[in-house]
Parts: sequence; structure tokens; C-alpha cells
Amino acid sequence: MKARYWIAGTAVAAAGVYTILSRRAPAHPRAHLLDLEPEAKIPDEENGSVYFIGTATTLIRYQGLTILTDPNFLYRGQQVHLGYGVHSTRLTDPGMDFDDLPPIDLVLLSHLHEDHFDKLVERRLARHTPILTTASAARTLAKRGFTGTYPLRSWDRVNVRKGHISLRVTATPGAHGPLPAMAVLPDVMGCMLDFRNERDDRRYRMYLCAGTPTLRQLEEIRDSWPNLDLMLIQLGGARVMGMLVTMNAAQGVEAVRILRPELTIPIHYNDYDVFQEPLEEFVRAVERARLRDRVRYLYHGEAYSFVPRGVLSEARPLV
Repeated sequence: MKARYWIAGTAVAAAGVYTILSRRAPAHPRAHLLDLEPEAKIPDEENGSVYFIGTATTLIRYQGLTILTDPNFLYRGQQVHLGYGVHSTRLTDPGMDFDDLPPIDLVLLSHLHEDHFDKLVERRLARHTPILTTASAARTLAKRGFTGTYPLRSWDRVNVRKGHISLRVTATPGAHGPLPAMAVLPDVMGCMLDFRNERDDRRYRMYLCAGTPTLRQLEEIRDSWPNLDLMLIQLGGARVMGMLVTMNAAQGVEAVRILRPELTIPIHYNDYDVFQEPLEEFVRAVERARLRDRVRYLYHGEAYSFVPRGVLSEARPLV
């Protein structure tokens, strides 16, 4: 009997090691090109905006470029499946209906869980929509009929161009909980967004932080992008099968300290019953760390406007 358990345990451990090693970044990151049809009329508004819909779903807009992140449009009381028989119930309503979305240029998907890409979105989202996501999520979505997937591993990038606006999206390292969780949960990625207006060379850098990136991963990101304007950070202390799979308050504050963004906006904090930590925990942790002036709080249906800058070292977002 003991031998049987030892063999089973060894097999699980070996599978976990294989899974984790298979997710390592390639030696030579790949670069993709995404050319989008330019707007017929150049928008007059020079600022950009982040509209918080709920969960990790945001609408990022700048000079005619419109990005949707981790689309989840279910309503209070509806359930999502998180794998292995685990379900979670939504506790909030989205700040926008799916039918009210503007035309979407591309989707950024940190990982393929139904609270980040729900069944409604799977049915309603146009199949040709460009979706930048992890390699495993891209494979699954392609099997479901989505033709515009871009499979990314850490440090891969997609160079997006729409008229006079260019955007470089770089997949950043991430983790989905502790070591055992990585073998059974979908891989996760963060995204670094570098916007550039080619008419006046104004720029803006935004980091989408997902999962539970390790201290080493955060330091690697900081060293690669020392000047960071805005961070959208997924919190909530979510637990699946007892394992922490999104940052709690203490981890969130540590990420702010390490990455030193000019401004941080927490998202993904109160929408499902697997979220174990309310936003108030992060608020208190921010106060204790004396970082109040570096954090901005948005609630469902609220927006933040940002001002791109002319010189990289002069990043100062509009608060």
C-alpha cells in the first residue's frame, strides 16, 4: 500500500515538474506584428483612460485604440467553473453590459478561467478578435473557433499598430499560486503595455499584474522596465482548492514597493466568493506602508484618465 502511494506521489511530482519546466520562457522571445485598421478620424482627446468594469475586466482606450482585458460580464448570482469541480458565485454586477461595449481592437487575457473569460463572452465575442494570451489558453480558444489568438510565453511581444498609435505588448512572467498549484491550474501571464503616439512621440507605460508573481519575477520586471507609469494589480486573495492564486494585501503592497509605479489601481477584489480578502485589507496595508499617494481606487463603472508624456523620465499620471 505504501509503495502504491509512493508511486502515485512520485508520478504527480514528476508531472508537476514537467508542467512547470514546459512553461519556462524560450531562450529567444518571439515577436509578432498586429496591424489594425486606422480610425477614419483622429480622435481629438489626447488623454487615455482606464474604465473599470469589474473583476479583472477593464476597457483601456487611447487615441482610437481600444483594449479589453480579461472579459467577464456575468451578473450577481451567476456561477463560473474554475476546474476540478470547483465553482464560484458572482457577488457583484459588471459596470457595463457586454452589449454596450465599443468596437474592440484586441483582448488581453491573463489566463483562461471563466471569471476572466466567461461563457457569455465565449458565445458573443467575434471569432476574429485578436486575443493575446498564454500559449495554453490560445490553444484552447483556437479549438473553440477563435481565429485571432496570439500564444505568448514570458518575454514574447506583440507590436501593435493602429494609424499613428503604436503599442508594444510584452508578456511578463507570472505564477498561479504556489508550486503544487502550478501543476494543476492554467498558466498565467502579466502584460507590459508601452504606448507611443508617433505624431508627437508621447508615451505611456502600463503594467497589468496577474496571479501571484514571485519576488524574483517582480524584480526581473522592475529591472527590465524601471520607469512605470501605472500598474493595474489583481488582488482579492482568491483561493482555489485552498491555494492562494491571486495576491493578497501584503503581496500587493510588496509589489508596489518593488516596482515603484507612479500610480497603482487595484482590481479583481470583490466580485466572486473565492475572493477571501476585501479591498479594505489592501487599503489598510497601503496606509500602514505610507503609500496612500501612490494608489487610486476605482469601483465598478468608474474611470481613470492618464496623460501620456513626452520624455520617459517625466511620467506623471493625472490623478
